[in-house]
Amino acid sequence: MGNRLSKIITRTGDEGTTGLGDGSRVDKDSARIEAVGTVDELNSCVGLLLAAPGLPADIAHCLFRVQHDLFDLGGELAVPGYTMVTDAHIEKIEADVETFNATLPPLKEFILPGGGLAAAHCHLARTIARRTERRCWTLSKLEPLSPLLLVYLNRLSDLLFVLARALARHEHGSEILWNRKRFE
Repeated sequence: MGNRLSKIITRTGDEGTTGLGDGSRVDKDSARIEAVGTVDELNSCVGLLLAAPGLPADIAHCLFRVQHDLFDLGGELAVPGYTMVTDAHIEKIEADVETFNATLPPLKEFILPGGGLAAAHCHLARTIARRTERRCWTLSKLEPLSPLLLVYLNRLSDLLFVLARALARHEHGSEILWNRKRFE
């Protein structure tokens, strides 16, 4: 394959539209582009998390795979009618949730985002994953989307929550629990 991105400045978006993977053009503020953009933002946040020093190898491996999944998911959104997210994506992410959650104690209180740099970045990624899911649900009301794409995003936020818990324990020794009685 040749250099697909050899020309960065094209001026084709100067009037407020952008090209999709199928060659069609849509408004830059369309629901589809909003969904694509939040997937890109989420992938960037996962990349920021991966840059944290001292990340456990099993978590880094999992997040690196998630980045590739998100690139696939963004590609699916960028080409209407194209499908890349499969049952295998969902099965793998569900298995990861089970694996990482098995080492954590049951929750008895809500957790505050934080617990160390990597844990905090993971919580941020989790909230962006939830926003990405909302944007994709908005798009699904306007245009057909694969239900698997929506399920994947829902499972991804679960995974990021579990990973944030694991990272907080790794970095800080425990999670930061919400204290409802802090003013008593």
